[in-house]
Amino acid sequence: MSAIIQIPIFPLPEVVLFPHTLLPLHIFEARYRQMVRDCLAGDRRLAMALLRPGWEADYYGRPPIYPIAGAGEIIEHEELPDGRFNVVVRGTMRIGITAELPIDKPYRVARARPLPDRYPDGDPGALMERVERLKVFYLRVLSEVKKGEGEATKLFSGVKDPGIIVDRVAAVAIADAEMRQRVLEGVEVGSRLALVLGHLVATLAQLSDRNAPTQKSTGRHN
Repeated sequence: MSAIIQIPIFPLPEVVLFPHTLLPLHIFEARYRQMVRDCLAGDRRLAMALLRPGWEADYYGRPPIYPIAGAGEIIEHEELPDGRFNVVVRGTMRIGITAELPIDKPYRVARARPLPDRYPDGDPGALMERVERLKVFYLRVLSEVKKGEGEATKLFSGVKDPGIIVDRVAAVAIADAEMRQRVLEGVEVGSRLALVLGHLVATLAQLSDRNAPTQKSTGRHN
């Protein structure tokens, strides 16, 4: 996991890929169609990098990206008659981008190092009590938005690793790209868990306020 890798990067606004989650993508730009073809002909790996604010000024060039990205592999693909692609990417790991390579390709390629999860004293079990609390708050959010526990079952079934659980909850519960990026950058699983739990608590408070019945005044007004 510590070896330096070379990987195509797909920079987009509003898109953050977490490990152990699935990301469907529609590929229509010519440079990224070529990237997908090259990936399919090779090891199928690519990295999703979030564009930094102000990317609009240089979108077709090399706008700045955040240095920590989500890497994954294409597990499903469909090439359409006009050359566009529908693909599904499965997140596999966090990576830290160390340099972009001057390769003669229409898309960007980076040198990066994998960023494995880090646990307090190297013990995932130390976080299990907090993970159970995270699950409780996620279930409460689902209840507020009128979704059944089946949604949670799909996320948690057969999964005991706290890092995976936190990433999967973040992927479905957090919409804001900047917040998702902050969670992605949380290589320390305890810090990452705290971010996601804090988001769930805030979300639950907002939903509870929104769903609370309003009290109608019975008094008369002159």
